[in-house]
Amino acid sequence: MQLELFELSVTGDRGINQDAMAHIVTDNFGLFIVADGLGGHHGGEKASNFFCQGMLKFAHTYSKMLAHDPVGVFSTWITDAVNEMKLLFRNDQAANEAHTTCAILYLDNNMALAAHCGDSRVYRMNPSEILWRTHDHSIPQELFDAGMISEQDIAQHPEQNQLTRSINIKSRHRAEIKVHPIIQHDETFVLCSDGFWEHVKQEELLQLADSNCNDECLAKLVRLSAYRANGKSDNITVLSVRCRTSIRPS
Repeated sequence: MQLELFELSVTGDRGINQDAMAHIVTDNFGLFIVADGLGGHHGGEKASNFFCQGMLKFAHTYSKMLAHDPVGVFSTWITDAVNEMKLLFRNDQAANEAHTTCAILYLDNNMALAAHCGDSRVYRMNPSEILWRTHDHSIPQELFDAGMISEQDIAQHPEQNQLTRSINIKSRHRAEIKVHPIIQHDETFVLCSDGFWEHVKQEELLQLADSNCNDECLAKLVRLSAYRANGKSDNITVLSVRCRTSIRPS
């Protein structure tokens, strides 16, 4: 599986970076994660990092079990990652109030599996168009789905930060998991936190699907996103995965 990966995470105008990202690529699969932590006293920073660590810890185990029940197995994988979060928090008083969003992509020769919780997103695109994106678990997304606001209104809505789901050690995870056809040649998946997509237009996002896009191309979009935030930039995290070769189902 020939995949081209570009990634960047910046603090923006915040005191700390509560975003986290991680990936693992083997001959048989690729796993990519972006998480956006929520919670004071560094709780959100820990939640996002601990969740990523948990997903990576069980990658080799669960990647071998996905074929027959991908949604069920991946749900169990996420549950074990949350349990690992709990262990890593130990007796930290910030643990119970620490939450994180997540955007997860799993790729192998048989499927593309996307999972998300909260308003961190997964996009699938080719050089011509955005094929789909995950739907946020948020109040503005619900208003958009009801036809009350436009796609552009989501990012600037006053309740943009009002999430309806998140990952937390006190409750069973409510990540949304969907299986899609395998990645195709010249397709690109983008995983990002809301600090990125809130200030980047869809036509600009398509630049990441251009075969000539590289680290500098990604960095320019991140700088643009921070500039448009006008001194109030959130943490910004983006991970782009492009397929360079055709993949045949195994």
